[in-house]
Amino acid sequence: MKTLFEISKPGRKAYTLPPKDVSGELLESLPSRFKRKRPLRLPEVSEVDAVRYWTNLSQRNFHIEKGFYPLGSCTMKYNPKINEETAALPGFTEIHPLQPVSTVQGALELMYELEQIMVEITGLPVVSFQPVAGAHGETTGLMLARAYFESKGENRGTVLVPDSSHGTNPASTTLSGFKSEKISSNERGLVNIDELEKKMDENVAVLMLTNPNTLGLFESEIKRIDEIVHKKGGLLYLDGANLNALLGIIKPGNEGFDIVHLNLHKTFSTPHGGGGPGGGGLAVRADIEPFLPVPIVKKRDTGYYLDYDYPQSIGKIHSFYGNFNVLVKAYTYLKMLGCKGLKRVSENAIINANYLKESLKDDFELPYKQLAMHEFVLSGSKQKKLGVKTLDIAKRLLDLGFHAPTVYFPLIVPEALMIEPTETESKDTLDAFIAAMKKIAEEAVNEPEKLKNAPVTTPVRRLDEINAARMLKVKHSWDKE
Repeated sequence: MKTLFEISKPGRKAYTLPPKDVSGELLESLPSRFKRKRPLRLPEVSEVDAVRYWTNLSQRNFHIEKGFYPLGSCTMKYNPKINEETAALPGFTEIHPLQPVSTVQGALELMYELEQIMVEITGLPVVSFQPVAGAHGETTGLMLARAYFESKGENRGTVLVPDSSHGTNPASTTLSGFKSEKISSNERGLVNIDELEKKMDENVAVLMLTNPNTLGLFESEIKRIDEIVHKKGGLLYLDGANLNALLGIIKPGNEGFDIVHLNLHKTFSTPHGGGGPGGGGLAVRADIEPFLPVPIVKKRDTGYYLDYDYPQSIGKIHSFYGNFNVLVKAYTYLKMLGCKGLKRVSENAIINANYLKESLKDDFELPYKQLAMHEFVLSGSKQKKLGVKTLDIAKRLLDLGFHAPTVYFPLIVPEALMIEPTETESKDTLDAFIAAMKKIAEEAVNEPEKLKNAPVTTPVRRLDEINAARMLKVKHSWDKE
């Protein structure tokens, strides 16, 4: 496919500029540092050329509206269009965060009601939507933990992180000034309780737990974990990236969690991918509230207001009040579903995951055979013995019309294939994915070279991923400098 510069022809244009309203004398008076040294290089194309170029380019990208996107641990669910319609309402798009609160009561009401919905979902009394991504929420949650212990005169320095956690957990720990220490999984893929008991002492501030974990398994001994952590005065933190499995079934606050981060761009159907925008809100127990970032939306007889009266607050961790447009989409999604619909989300996600797991367990190695939650992990170890790597399996899926699952994560499973179907996929789609995976398993035995050369039908063939990461080509032929 040619670039816009390659199809450019002198004299073509898709615009008409208004008459110049700046005098030549004024232009001449501009300091030289503000003047171009050379003409601006722009492609010269017609409107139809420009439209067709960008339309064709967009169709080459894989996205959730084009096909199945079973990216484990990322909940790439379909985003209903009603979310976009409400977020585009003029009353939301034409307000400014510096307006007096009396003029944005509707926006504050939405934020307040969304917070109350999250209070009900999490079982924790206070919510802040200022964090704007999952890892941002993690870091903020750990900053709250630090402030909480400092207020008590405790200088705790360690955060315990299971080996099945998300990779952002250790990074968030370091950014928050803590040292992370690993907790191993047992033979069932769950937290090793004996090791937790040994490592949980008065220097540990937080156990950072993903539940269900990245193997898609529910921590069945969560009550015991709760007792161990709180007996030593620590805090129990829930990485809420996998909350899609718990909606309407379990409230994390009732399971002993003190801090929960919420991925609005995963669990609550706001767009996910492309770098954002996202939402990484936090729900906390009452005695952690004083440390939340300001402001907090409150309600009184005269209306809604922004409460900055938090002298122990960690301050602001994002400009203004978070990604408001994302909050509108999450609010719409939740209002459309209601309580019963929200529970069905998790039930269907769990059913879909276990249907895939049971359908593929004989074709690929299944390291953990117990009931999965919203996702599960296969291993390509059986195929690797035939000379076919998990990466080859992933690339071959692209030829068959599917986005690849997460590969090589979690690290505790060799040749991992982490699959999350979400609740939005039909049985027809799941059956097609099963057929594709079974076909790949057969090809690994009979036609391994087909997998090693995949993909062959995509606009770009297999890249040298190491060199692509280390030797980026960021200049183009039209850049002379």
